[in-house]
Amino acid sequence: MDRTITNMRRNPRNVRFDDLRRVCNHYFGEPRQRGSHLFYRMPWQGRPLVNIQPVRGTAKPYQVRQALKAIDKLEEMHG
Repeated sequence: MDRTITNMRRNPRNVRFDDLRRVCNHYFGEPRQRGSHLFYRMPWQGRPLVNIQPVRGTAKPYQVRQALKAIDKLEEMHG
Protein backbone atom coordinates (compact mmCIF):
# COMPACT_ATOMS: atom_id res chain seq x y z
CA MET A 1 0.00 0.00 0.00
CA ASP A 2 2.82 2.42 0.90
CA ARG A 3 4.49 1.83 -2.44
CA THR A 4 1.27 2.62 -4.32
CA ILE A 5 0.79 5.83 -2.33
CA THR A 6 4.41 6.85 -2.97
CA ASN A 7 3.88 6.33 -6.70
CA MET A 8 0.62 8.31 -6.56
CA ARG A 9 2.44 11.23 -4.89
CA ARG A 10 5.23 11.15 -7.48
CA ASN A 11 2.94 11.19 -10.47
CA PRO A 12 -0.79 11.78 -9.88
CA ARG A 13 -1.33 11.89 -13.66
CA ASN A 14 -0.40 8.25 -14.15
CA VAL A 15 -2.51 6.33 -11.60
CA ARG A 16 -4.63 3.33 -12.49
CA PHE A 17 -8.17 3.73 -11.25
CA ASP A 18 -8.09 0.27 -9.62
CA ASP A 19 -5.05 1.34 -7.56
CA LEU A 20 -6.79 4.51 -6.38
CA ARG A 21 -9.96 2.56 -5.53
CA ARG A 22 -7.96 -0.01 -3.55
CA VAL A 23 -6.19 2.75 -1.57
CA CYS A 24 -9.46 4.59 -0.88
CA ASN A 25 -11.19 1.38 0.23
CA HIS A 26 -8.30 0.68 2.61
CA TYR A 27 -8.34 4.13 4.23
CA PHE A 28 -11.99 5.17 3.96
CA GLY A 29 -14.01 1.93 3.84
CA GLU A 30 -16.63 0.92 1.32
CA PRO A 31 -17.92 3.66 -1.00
CA ARG A 32 -21.37 4.59 -2.14
CA GLN A 33 -21.67 4.22 -5.89
CA ARG A 34 -23.69 6.27 -8.32
CA GLY A 35 -23.00 5.33 -11.92
CA SER A 36 -19.24 5.27 -12.45
CA HIS A 37 -18.61 7.57 -9.46
CA LEU A 38 -17.51 6.23 -6.08
CA PHE A 39 -18.13 8.41 -3.02
CA TYR A 40 -16.19 7.99 0.22
CA ARG A 41 -17.30 9.74 3.43
CA MET A 42 -14.61 11.33 5.55
CA PRO A 43 -14.77 10.89 9.33
CA TRP A 44 -14.23 14.54 10.26
CA GLN A 45 -16.61 17.42 10.87
CA GLY A 46 -18.71 18.51 7.93
CA ARG A 47 -18.75 14.93 6.60
CA PRO A 48 -17.00 15.80 3.31
CA LEU A 49 -16.74 13.29 0.49
CA VAL A 50 -13.93 12.08 -1.71
CA ASN A 51 -15.32 11.36 -5.16
CA ILE A 52 -13.41 9.24 -7.70
CA GLN A 53 -14.27 8.04 -11.19
CA PRO A 54 -12.43 6.19 -13.96
CA VAL A 55 -11.40 7.70 -17.28
CA ARG A 56 -10.29 4.95 -19.67
CA GLY A 57 -8.93 2.90 -16.76
CA THR A 58 -7.04 5.76 -15.11
CA ALA A 59 -7.90 8.11 -12.26
CA LYS A 60 -8.33 11.85 -12.69
CA PRO A 61 -5.21 13.61 -11.33
CA TYR A 62 -7.16 16.13 -9.23
CA GLN A 63 -9.07 13.25 -7.61
CA VAL A 64 -5.79 11.47 -6.82
CA ARG A 65 -4.51 14.66 -5.11
CA GLN A 66 -7.82 15.04 -3.25
CA ALA A 67 -7.59 11.45 -1.94
CA LEU A 68 -3.95 11.93 -0.89
CA LYS A 69 -4.85 15.09 0.99
CA ALA A 70 -7.65 13.24 2.82
CA ILE A 71 -5.28 10.37 3.68
CA ASP A 72 -2.77 12.88 5.10
CA LYS A 73 -5.48 14.50 7.22
CA LEU A 74 -6.70 11.11 8.45
CA GLU A 75 -3.16 10.08 9.45
CA GLU A 76 -2.69 13.46 11.18
CA MET A 77 -5.87 12.88 13.22
CA HIS A 78 -4.76 9.42 14.31
CA GLY A 79 -1.23 10.64 15.02
